[in-house]
Amino acid sequence: MRILPKPVAFQWDGGNAEKNVRKHRVTMQEAEEMFTNEPFVTSEDSAHSTMAESRFRALGQTREGRKLFVAFTIREKKIRVISVRDMKRKERQAYERFEKDSRL
Repeated sequence: MRILPKPVAFQWDGGNAEKNVRKHRVTMQEAEEMFTNEPFVTSEDSAHSTMAESRFRALGQTREGRKLFVAFTIREKKIRVISVRDMKRKERQAYERFEKDSRL
């Protein structure tokens, strides 16, 4: 399910952007790329959502094919990335199954 605003715009928190580069070695450009590439699989993250703000998680890939997991929220019609990292094995397997099924 696509829950992204149109057009896709981003709002970055400096601390989160630095953490993603330092800890996960994912640049802001890579994170932004994955939101416009297909397949892009999203779901609500009810465990981390609050009454004031819904959080989401997604699996996607960069133009170079790097498969990433992202946690984000939408504020003022802009995507605010909380965390982005490489997919874990189970996430990659689920993504690849979705990718295969979407081609059928």
